[in-house]
Parts: sequence; structure tokens; C-alpha cells
Amino acid sequence: MLHYQLSYWERDSFFRDIDVAIIGSGIVGLSAAIHLKEQAPKLKVVVLERGPLPIGASTRNAGFACFGSISELLDDLQHSSLDEVLQLVEKRYRGLQKLRSRYQDTTIGYEALGGYEVFRPTDQTLFEECADKLAHLNEALSLITGSDTYKHQDDQIEAQGLAGVQHLILNQKEGQLHTGKLMHTLLRRAQELEIHCLCGITVTGLDPIGDSVQISTDHGWTINTSRALIATNGFAAHLLPELEVKPARNQVLITKPIPGLSLKGCFHYDRGYVYFRNVGDRILLGGGRNLNPQGEETDVFGYTEQVQNYLLQILAEHIAPAQSTEVDYWWSGIMGVGQQKKPIIDWVNPRTVAAVRLGGMGVALGTEAGEQAAGLLLEG
Repeated sequence: MLHYQLSYWERDSFFRDIDVAIIGSGIVGLSAAIHLKEQAPKLKVVVLERGPLPIGASTRNAGFACFGSISELLDDLQHSSLDEVLQLVEKRYRGLQKLRSRYQDTTIGYEALGGYEVFRPTDQTLFEECADKLAHLNEALSLITGSDTYKHQDDQIEAQGLAGVQHLILNQKEGQLHTGKLMHTLLRRAQELEIHCLCGITVTGLDPIGDSVQISTDHGWTINTSRALIATNGFAAHLLPELEVKPARNQVLITKPIPGLSLKGCFHYDRGYVYFRNVGDRILLGGGRNLNPQGEETDVFGYTEQVQNYLLQILAEHIAPAQSTEVDYWWSGIMGVGQQKKPIIDWVNPRTVAAVRLGGMGVALGTEAGEQAAGLLLEG
């Protein structure tokens, strides 16, 4: 990286008298910035992003507007109480409702097509456990969603064009959205509020000094701010190695348009490690990091032949066996995960808040997490 000094004009226009600097321009970072300016319009808020886009998870996810498949909740109940699981589900569900209430469904490309969990014949034991608890979970979740959440939907297996699938359980309250449209919407709102979003700046360190935070950058110069927010999720360890957050890479493909595609909705497969959906008349398919958990615990973008071949096999054998499919291109995204699924939203030093570890639920949790972090900064 080329080191150089800022000019007087650059310092005076972009970096002078910053009230809050936000590191990371994803859903959390932009939501926090927007909330800060809406609550305190006189604040000077600057968002720093290392890439040309908010690369990480926010522009590279699958666009699942989901809050929990039935097997995921049953797995959570092995480690947490019912009240704790319901609290996290409520945060996700309310977060989705808040996102949709702030921005029109058509603006963010939201479609209420549901979220299905896929069970193969080898998953019969897991399916029976889910079926046995379905009514109980519906009753518990009705206080959050207002009515039954899950229902059996085996009659959709053939209609969706699936093969090698024995059962489907539908989450009726889930949907999908267009990730790019969502981020465009957040960026437009930030611009309306005169939030400065500056790309191409990698933050290498933050040091609280007196009544300010000194931010070091890869360009060799520093930025001073009264308060800071770290919203880098899967990349949090670069700045906050003490936090219990690990990166998790997901590899993703999207097909070329498929005439007459019958698949509609979001699908969770293999305990959620594989996910797929339609994007118009294309199929998006990703995941498979459980094939090599240690290898995919990385914040380096890239691909592995093992995962790619696995996803291509699933595409050909289970998702579109009767259709000719051709991959248009691949990409990868980085999530932030940990032993606990509850996001970390808290002070990490007297003048800096962190909002990280979204656990693959950034679409659902991002708005709420950003606003919660902004609230801490406003109180402090």
C-alpha cells in the first residue's frame, strides 16, 4: 500500500471534527450511521470501508430473510433454554420487520416465498424429531410471529422440481430479498443524511487517547474521532483479537437463467450448511463449509475444489435433476461466527463499541444490531 500524507483540503473537508467513525459499511455499519444521524442530525458521521464495496457478507450473502429453521431451533435448545432461544428468534424476526417497515419491499426486492427445510431419506430421524416438536414450537413462536410458523409441505417436493428429498417443512414467515438492492437503499439513505462513506481505507488499529480515538490506516496516516464503532463482523479479529468471533467462509454459485424454472423460495439443507434459492429464473446455491471446517475458518476470499464439486453434485442430483444447468459464476463471502449465536454489541473500550458476530443472520439482525450499537454511542 502506497503511503502518503493527506492534503490540507482532505483533512479539513473529510477528516476534521469527526464525532463518530464507523469501520465497516455493511448492513450493521450503515444502519448504525443512519440511526445516529436521524437521532442527532448535527453529528459528523464517517463510515470507513476497506473495499470498493462493503465486501464481507453484506453484499455477498444469499439474501435469505430468515430467522430459524426448525432443526436449527431444536439444536439451539440442546445448549440454551427455551426462553434464550425465543429471545434470539424474536430479535431476528423483529429485525426483519423493522427492515421491511423502514424500506419498501419493492425497494429491497423482498418476496414472501417462504423458507423450506429439506430432509433426505437419510435424515429420517432428524425429521421425526422436528415433526414431534412442530406443534410445541408453533405454540411458543406464535407469541412472536402471531400465528403458526411451521407446517409440513411434502406436496411441494415435486412442484419445486426436487429429487432425492423425502420431506419438506415450511417456515411460512420467511422470505428472500435482493442483497444488492438492500445495500443500494442503505447507501442512498446515508447520502441523504450527509453521512460520509469513504472506501479504500483499511483500518489497522484503534487507540483511545484522552477524549478521542486515534484510528491508524494502511495509508500511513491517522484519523481522530470522538467515538468509534467496529462493524467488521467476520474480520473483527484484525482489530479485536480478544473477542470470541471467528471468520467462516461460504462459497456460492449462481446459474445462468433456466427457462421454466419451478424452484421458488429459500431452502435449508444438511442442517443449514447448504442453502439454495431462486433468484428470478436462476438458482443460487452455497455453503458446504462443514466439509472442511478448519479450512473454511478463514477471512481470505477464494474457492476449493472439494466444496465446489460438492455443491455441483447437489445441484445436479437434488435441486435441478431434470433441467440443464450451467454455472454463470462463483463468489465467496465471510461470516462472523462463534460458540454463542448471540451477537456481540458492547463497549470494547471507553470510546469504542463493537457490533459483530452476526452468525449468518446479518439480513435479519443487521438493522437492529446497528441501531442498538448506535444507541450505546449516543448514551455514552
